Amino acid sequence: MTTPPYQPPAAPGSPAMNPPDEKLWATLVHVGGALFGFLPSLIGYLVLKDRGPFVRAHTATALNFQLTMLIAEVVGYVLMFVLIGFVIVPAVYVVRIVFSIIAAVKANKGDWYTYPLAIRFLS
Repeated sequence: MTTPPYQPPAAPGSPAMNPPDEKLWATLVHVGGALFGFLPSLIGYLVLKDRGPFVRAHTATALNFQLTMLIAEVVGYVLMFVLIGFVIVPAVYVVRIVFSIIAAVKANKGDWYTYPLAIRFLS
């Protein structure tokens, strides 16, 4: 009798989150964006995108917004040579914090939210 070749166990699929957990993670992704830029939303999107439609929508919109703000920030630093960048960079920081807080509050309430200034890279 021959032994069948070893088959590694199948990786379990990502279980769906319950709605309170989705709201919590969506809120944390937005707050993390206000504090640390695009990294929390990138990590959140990569890890949580398959865990539920609410958390996927919020992580995608947060990542779109944070990447847009990163582009604006880089443009601001480049434009510091012509002095307008000294206005653009602080404005980007203020916009990032204000809209991230608004999005976190909406996510915590269970509402869908789309940032008004975001370029849509992901859907």
